[in-house]
Amino acid sequence: MTSQPLLSDPHGAVQALRLTCALAATTTDVAMLLGAPLAWWLARGTDWRRDVVGSILTLPLVLPPTVLGFYLLLALGPSGVGGALSRFTGRPTLAFTFTGLVIGSVIAALPYVVQSARAAFETVGRAPVEIAYTLRASPLRAFWTVAVPLAAPGLLAAAVLAFAHTMGEFGLVLMIGGDIPGRTRVLAMALYDDVEAGEWREAHLIAGGMVGFAFVVILIMTLAQKRLARRKP
Repeated sequence: MTSQPLLSDPHGAVQALRLTCALAATTTDVAMLLGAPLAWWLARGTDWRRDVVGSILTLPLVLPPTVLGFYLLLALGPSGVGGALSRFTGRPTLAFTFTGLVIGSVIAALPYVVQSARAAFETVGRAPVEIAYTLRASPLRAFWTVAVPLAAPGLLAAAVLAFAHTMGEFGLVLMIGGDIPGRTRVLAMALYDDVEAGEWREAHLIAGGMVGFAFVVILIMTLAQKRLARRKP
């Protein structure tokens, strides 16, 4: 499929940027909703079950994105779970769709969320939560009203890291989303298209913008970590 260079097509530029931001925002929301409770559970003990779950969650961090994307493509495609759901609902498979991109991006972002959030919860320690228990707070209430506020800087860093990782993801998107304008063509794919077409000016502008965004992400994480360090007893 041939696509127009990003900056020579204003409508395509806006479309790719909106799609990328929507994917990153949705992925961050879902990854935080799933990852924060998992990180809390992992931070509360050291038994073998937590080690196994933690290792499974960390796999996407060390696997090449194309390998993860390959297995997700099989799972979301006609021969996998996606095909079964397609036959049951009468709708297309999840491969090469925005929903499929969200599923893959959440799996890829979870290790970053869980590791950052787990470190934040471990920094909080057990004492504040145990005090809440003595005041008859339920585990769920203690989590939301004590652990989460105290770990807020670390959770913010986790969310920023998940958002930034999704913004720059390429290999996974290529495998399960392809390069469909308006559906799965994100900024990383647009950069690849510009380089392939020899549109170096457009490629430099996209890459420069992403470098600037990465710098802001690192700065936010550094400030959040400093704030977290000041909260240590």
